[in-house]
Amino acid sequence: MAGGAVVNTAGGKDYPGRLTLFVFFTCVVAATGGLIFGYDIGISGGVTSMNPFLKKFFPEVYEKKQMADSTNQYCKYDNQLLQIFTSSLYLAALVSSFFAATVTRVVGRKWSMFAGGFTFLVGAALNGAAQDLAMLIIGRILLGVGVGFANQSVPVYLSEMAPAHLRGMLNIGFQLMITIGILAAELINYGTNKIKAGYGWRISLALAAVPAAIITVGSLFLPDTPNSLIERGHPEEARRMLNRIRGSDVDVSEEYADLVVASEESKLVQHPWRNILDRKYRAQLTMAIVIPFFQQLTGINVIMFYAPVLFETLGFKGDASLMSAVITGLVNVFATLVSVFTVDRLGRRKLFLQGGMQMLVSQLVVGTLIAVKFGTSGVGDMPKGYAAAVVLFICIYVAGFAWSWGPLGWLVPSEIFPLEIRPAGQSINVSVNMLFTFVIAQAFLTMLCHLKFGLFYFFAGWVVIMTVFIALFLPETKGVPIEEMVLVWKGHWFWNRFIGDEDVHVGATNGKAANATA
Repeated sequence: MAGGAVVNTAGGKDYPGRLTLFVFFTCVVAATGGLIFGYDIGISGGVTSMNPFLKKFFPEVYEKKQMADSTNQYCKYDNQLLQIFTSSLYLAALVSSFFAATVTRVVGRKWSMFAGGFTFLVGAALNGAAQDLAMLIIGRILLGVGVGFANQSVPVYLSEMAPAHLRGMLNIGFQLMITIGILAAELINYGTNKIKAGYGWRISLALAAVPAAIITVGSLFLPDTPNSLIERGHPEEARRMLNRIRGSDVDVSEEYADLVVASEESKLVQHPWRNILDRKYRAQLTMAIVIPFFQQLTGINVIMFYAPVLFETLGFKGDASLMSAVITGLVNVFATLVSVFTVDRLGRRKLFLQGGMQMLVSQLVVGTLIAVKFGTSGVGDMPKGYAAAVVLFICIYVAGFAWSWGPLGWLVPSEIFPLEIRPAGQSINVSVNMLFTFVIAQAFLTMLCHLKFGLFYFFAGWVVIMTVFIALFLPETKGVPIEEMVLVWKGHWFWNRFIGDEDVHVGATNGKAANATA
């Protein structure tokens, strides 16, 4: 295939090891860090569609909503303060991820998870008890700090604990927990919206403390990864841990030796934030920026943040809009499970490319269906059957995202960095993700008001660009040990020009041969 990037990593070094019960449970506990991120994504849109919440904090939006039948459907939720409520969390997560990188490197991955869970717990309490907008926003900022720490540490932890041949499946546990958090939040919103006394929104916001408590307490029982132990000067403990996670009857000498060499090299790097700009890391740096950037421009957070709001805009009423959000949440969970069981068989590229095509087609269909009914005026009505077709294609779109850009947007950046720049690289990944999550959350309702149905075409255009990028520039990384990933880039038709022979070392030169076909 001209311009392709099919990398053959077969026939080389494969570290021995199996999925032990110990690794499985530690990865499940760590992955619950995704619950706090998912719960927040799911809860925001439902709460902002509840009338008691809008009356208390956003009366202008409430008044506009009451006149909805005679006004532009596209613009009834267009309010900057309402968007700040949603987006402030992601700005806080962006900033905190840089501090989280230092915590993750100096004291280990588990304490970064603990810090994230505890801060999220405090933010949930403030939000549930909020008396005014300032208290609400401060709570959101604390939630953001928690998300920044958890998103920085959990994917790295999962990638380091997992055997190379199962890294994709175990790492996607993080994304699976995100989707479960979203679904749980949507179900809770559906229930609390029925509370006649009008305090349902408080319950929705305060229940964020549950996933926060799970990761906060759970992190106290997690072991450190062998990579982190070696990095922090505990080699014997690291070897014992490696033996425990790979199986007591497995010879881990070769993998341990490679981890030690990688750690020794990482200690020579005094300034990882400066070193990550080196030419030899150009591929990894590009992916850490471009993949999370593209992930947000799939348009998924339009659906997940504002699903109830969006469905109300499309003509669904009250409970119907929340139930439609629950349906998309269910699709999200089950489609992510597809990715869990296929990512280490089919590989990352096939899922990226297939998911991209599926999202493209469904976005074009949804945009067209909305255009036919609401046109550019935004005034119109949507019959039940027609509305069901819109929900169907939104579900097809969500499924495409859930087994491609959703999990792989976290997996691929977490598995490509050498140890010496791994915390810095993951921080860049998280901060870019949060920056553009913030931008989309802050701008979406205004964009919907001005671009109207064209908003779906806007995101479809970006899906075309990102799918072409993956086809040309992302090599296959399935089954490759993290410390040997340099061979994948060295064997790629484009990225090999940035990597000299002297940059290929550690145990990799004796391991897998990566041969690219162009």
